Amino acid sequence: MSSRPIALLIFSIALIACEKKDSYKNWEIKGGTPAGLQYSSLKQINKENVAALKVAWAYASGDADTVNNRSQIQCNPIVVDGILYGTSPALKPFALDAATGKELWKFSPPDQNSGLGVNRGVTYWTNGVAKRILFSFGEYLYSLDAKTGEPDKDFGTDGRVSLKEGLGERAKDLMVLSNTPGVIYKSLIIMGSRVHEGPMAAPGHIRAFNVVTGKLEWTFHTIPQPGEFGYDTWPPDAWQRVGGANAWSGMTVDHERGMVFAATGSASFDFYGGNRKGQNLFANCVIALDASTGKRQWHFQTTHHDLWDRDLPAAPVLASFNLRGKKIDAVVQVTKQGLTFVFDRDTGTPVFPIEERPVPKSDLDGEEAWPTQPFPTSPKPFTRQFFMDDRINKITPEAEQYSLNYIKGLKFGTEFIPPSREGTVVFPGFDGGAEWGGPSYDPTSGFLYVNANEMPWNLQMVDVRLDEKTSLGLSLYRTNCTSCHGFDKKGNQQAPTLENVNQKFKENTLTEFLVKGQRAMPSFAHLSENERSAIARYLLNLDEKVSQAEKGSFERDTAIYYSNTGYNRMLTPEGYPMVSPPWGTLTALHLPTGEILWQVPLGEFKELKEKGVPPTGTENYGGPVVTAGGVIFVAASRDEKFRAFDKDTGNILFETDLPAGGYATPAVFEIDGKQIVVIACGGGKMNTKSGDKYVAFSLP
Repeated sequence: MSSRPIALLIFSIALIACEKKDSYKNWEIKGGTPAGLQYSSLKQINKENVAALKVAWAYASGDADTVNNRSQIQCNPIVVDGILYGTSPALKPFALDAATGKELWKFSPPDQNSGLGVNRGVTYWTNGVAKRILFSFGEYLYSLDAKTGEPDKDFGTDGRVSLKEGLGERAKDLMVLSNTPGVIYKSLIIMGSRVHEGPMAAPGHIRAFNVVTGKLEWTFHTIPQPGEFGYDTWPPDAWQRVGGANAWSGMTVDHERGMVFAATGSASFDFYGGNRKGQNLFANCVIALDASTGKRQWHFQTTHHDLWDRDLPAAPVLASFNLRGKKIDAVVQVTKQGLTFVFDRDTGTPVFPIEERPVPKSDLDGEEAWPTQPFPTSPKPFTRQFFMDDRINKITPEAEQYSLNYIKGLKFGTEFIPPSREGTVVFPGFDGGAEWGGPSYDPTSGFLYVNANEMPWNLQMVDVRLDEKTSLGLSLYRTNCTSCHGFDKKGNQQAPTLENVNQKFKENTLTEFLVKGQRAMPSFAHLSENERSAIARYLLNLDEKVSQAEKGSFERDTAIYYSNTGYNRMLTPEGYPMVSPPWGTLTALHLPTGEILWQVPLGEFKELKEKGVPPTGTENYGGPVVTAGGVIFVAASRDEKFRAFDKDTGNILFETDLPAGGYATPAVFEIDGKQIVVIACGGGKMNTKSGDKYVAFSLP
């Protein structure tokens, strides 16, 4: 733990909250407030009594995949008028009595197989009379009566609208959904989206729908069209064929200014940009929009021409603090690199200098990596910035030797080394630095609290161009499937093995499955019938039946020369990261000075603890909440625990086991005079068991 910087001892700070203080007592929106602070002004639970917390109630939402352990709950529940709203592992929204956990209603969307992946919460809207819960499932945005859970028949068609609205004809057969709830501005719900990260992806345009009728009100093109700002940062026809640049991680709203702030992800394909040469605005950008019209106010790109999946992982935080006697209303953006960018909210001017520094070139055919990348000079990074051989895992001699052998021939040693055929170490990782849980901000002290991962991943590229030795099925599999199921078809923690697919499917049923998709498996309806058949026959080890003309058509239609061999964590045989600890951290970062007050490991491995190894931290998913009681609540860690930390020292004040991993952000609220903290325990990540419970804690 670092000592308190001298600057903090003499620094006095007076802050003006950007919202009314009472709003900090509620939890009516994901993140607690429209500013996304993940802060509560409640202090009934404080440093002195938090160790006495007991389970107040637990709710079993059902739907957990306890056979394969692949379901999750990433929902940050909201609480409005004494009612808690959340979602189950199968993305079914529900309402509970927030004081007791008693179920009031539950809604099952039609076609359960079309709900992909996870859901991080729901959105509440009211005009004082009508009360609505809006949530996304598959390609649809639904509106439900908050009292009954029944669909709002005035919204779209039978209570839902398609999230493909306004994306153009080519999005028709492509994956479009939204893991993260939209934000409300007046009569609008403003939505981001999740799209595929492979070569065939829908554009990630930001859109606003009328919250009463479901009508599309405005669209901001994150891949600019002819005549729009940023169009010249892409090839001329990119807007017609390139996807991604999507605001998947959420948005925040400044209602007084009438501005919405979004953070966007990479352009597709994530790891090769030979078909999208240029800077690629508005991928990897913090974007400020007029919330009424969608007109761009300002933007800043945190990674140019992204080749590393450097999506901005969390919504911008709207923080206010005093700097050299001047009140700053800021936009704070954390990144997967462990960096923190801070901008003036009105103009987008960096509050602290940002330097463009030269970075390495690419040696892949057709690729033109951008020559520089931006680095903020303050605040300090909250993770290590790159992998080095002297940072190898040395917990055991065997782990050290295995890791040293593994990294021979890989590229590492500085930031932004482009993807390579040899293999490039991406660090602090694809899920490294900050993640979708986002940070919490204490408006009374100017401290940002952020949990982070430090895991090396091996990004290795493989040529997918056809030659006389490569079948069309193999080329198509490598282009569309390896990032999930691996180059060797063995799968990973997120996707199952395909080695025994012939035990479950025949050619016709597998081809049909590729059209429909199921749960986390997207539809591949954008591929032709012959292309889907070629993939199926490759997976089933059947002779390929495809003409040379069809092969030639595939070659002409793609400018993607390379794919990657999958998302490969670099792990020792014991399952630990190949880098020295810490592997997961919680950090207190003082925004006005840029200094780190403390940093502690988040999570531990029981077997290492029993051997006397100091806490290492673990990979963690889901964010923290800081309170006026001086406590930081966070679950997130692989050891399936829920903890409370002292916000001033980083000391653990309380910890308890959860029924499954709490890979979500807690909600903190007050009901009937009692402060309650609730966490979703869905598990399912990092090879941990899946669960279905929401667990609430309070003082006896």
